[in-house]
Amino acid sequence: MFLPQKILEEKLRNMLAEDVGQGDITTALLVPEKTVAEAEVITKDAGVVAGIEEAKILLESLQLKVEALVVDGDKIKPKQILMRIFGDARTILSMERTLLNIISRMSGIATTTRKLKEKLMTAGFKTGVACTRKTAPGLLYFDKKAVSIGGGDTHRLHLDDMVLIKDNHIAVVGNIEKAIKKAKEKASFSKKIEVETTRVNDVITAAKAGADIIMLDNFSPKQIEKTVKLLKKTGFLGKILLEASGGITQENVMAFASKGVDIVSLGEITVNPKPLDINLEIVKTKKER
Repeated sequence: MFLPQKILEEKLRNMLAEDVGQGDITTALLVPEKTVAEAEVITKDAGVVAGIEEAKILLESLQLKVEALVVDGDKIKPKQILMRIFGDARTILSMERTLLNIISRMSGIATTTRKLKEKLMTAGFKTGVACTRKTAPGLLYFDKKAVSIGGGDTHRLHLDDMVLIKDNHIAVVGNIEKAIKKAKEKASFSKKIEVETTRVNDVITAAKAGADIIMLDNFSPKQIEKTVKLLKKTGFLGKILLEASGGITQENVMAFASKGVDIVSLGEITVNPKPLDINLEIVKTKKER
């Protein structure tokens, strides 16, 4: 994933502005002007680090110098120093929480994703792990990028990425066949068509109508097993991608992946990520002359 630096910098500075408000009064009262400091960003948790690139862009946009000791995707261990920051002490203290929120959240998402990927790979499954559009408002890019860093698939980044025909679209159009026919007539050849299904019979209908991907929404593992057998019998197995979604968690993911789907998508990766515990510590200060 890539955003032009100026656009990404603007997103990051808006986050900082939201936190700072009219100014950091505590720092302004206690820290003399022209005080310079050296700070270290240290993790208390093990995991997969993410958000380092974003941290560097934010820091450098504030005229702070940064020495990154890790790169996004690295495995990190407790008490490891992730980066060192040099520059104006007031600026460092005022942007501390914004910086840590970015790295902590993104690292938490990347860590969860990596664990899921490794869990499936260890079991011998080639099933892909994807997130959903259930991201925190304003953090879609950062949440999705963290999933990618962890080895997962971002699914749709935006609504214009692909055609995903959901139950409400079908309710408006009339039925699955009509919806797919209409999409295939009007969509660019470059856009894949995915259809959300809630019943086994609808899967076969979507496959016959020409769907590229079929989402098995809230299917139980037994229903998925039945669906896979039916697709094999009708000759569609392997010709379309199968995505299992809805009700899948880190605890039960194996039950779904073991039934022959190509992708499992989990909202919980980004809905309620456990952030890594990461701190910023001032280690040196001095007054500029």
